[in-house]
Amino acid sequence: MTGDDYLAVLDHARANGYAIPAVNCTMSPIVNACLEAAKKANSPMIIQFSNGGGAYMAGKGLKNEADQKAAVMGCVAGALHVRALAEFYGVPVILHTDHCSKALLPWFDGLLEANEEYFAKHGEPLFSSHMLDLSEESIEENMEISAKYLKRMAAINCFLEVEIGITGGEEDGVDNTDANPEDLYSKPEEIHQVYKALNPVAPGMFSIAAAFGNVHGVYSPGNVKLTPPILEKGQAYIKEKEGLDTDKPVYFVFHGGSGSSREDIREAIGYGVIKMNIDTDTQWSFWDGVKDYVADKKDYLQGQIGNPDGPEKPNKKYYDPRMWLREAETYTVDRLYAAYEDLNAVDALSK
Repeated sequence: MTGDDYLAVLDHARANGYAIPAVNCTMSPIVNACLEAAKKANSPMIIQFSNGGGAYMAGKGLKNEADQKAAVMGCVAGALHVRALAEFYGVPVILHTDHCSKALLPWFDGLLEANEEYFAKHGEPLFSSHMLDLSEESIEENMEISAKYLKRMAAINCFLEVEIGITGGEEDGVDNTDANPEDLYSKPEEIHQVYKALNPVAPGMFSIAAAFGNVHGVYSPGNVKLTPPILEKGQAYIKEKEGLDTDKPVYFVFHGGSGSSREDIREAIGYGVIKMNIDTDTQWSFWDGVKDYVADKKDYLQGQIGNPDGPEKPNKKYYDPRMWLREAETYTVDRLYAAYEDLNAVDALSK
């Protein structure tokens, strides 16, 4: 989904009160689990790659130099894999890249070059959207850089996600565990600043990852204090200042969705969240599947020959990577289906 088609999906989500899961993928089995879960739920899916995920897709035998070439090419390879399969799964798929800090802008530049090259050949970008995370910079610099990139992206029907405030915790090398608590909560005026900076450049072609206490990772109950009404206040502030008719003038993104309660998730959706990132929980589900497989087949995994069925019995069909990776996939499909339920998105394509 790119350009107007992607906007139509987002508007459908907002109008029908659901959000789309966005899953960080590091390898093709996780991608395939996402596609399978989307087909099972009959709902859209956002498949995204982080900088580290892209580098892993390219192969850890390659060093990701300062030009970020390995991360770029890994993301491109992942995107082409998705494009080759998505049609056969029969669900709308959005291709996205996750957090890009100022230090990683060469990665962003490389991705845009790949998009522009693909657009020249096919009339649409390779990816549906990308995220700039300049939340550690001043909001003025954040918006200046974001507006410059959005203008370039809008020319090829590519969508931009930006972040203001800070999502706490740690994810894929981005460590905000010691963040100032005040920075975990965005102000309505800051959300309005994003609207004023980006909407004139490309109306509606951007989303905002505003901070409302969300944290990457999973923590014990009581350690994360989500405050979804911050999003409601931001929407109301923009509506009043801009004299708009709509109650939800911007698309919001929920970062750090793993471990969140259904109540908080659905409240956030009510305030205009159309995308929720899930990474920690899917990492666990993938491992959980492998862990349970190994526990169940332990006596068949101690050597190539010899098991409880006989000392000369081969074990190839048990240690074949497709066997234990498939278990990881099925566990992840189940976890993502639960996410679709939380996001009120099961059977969204029939709404």
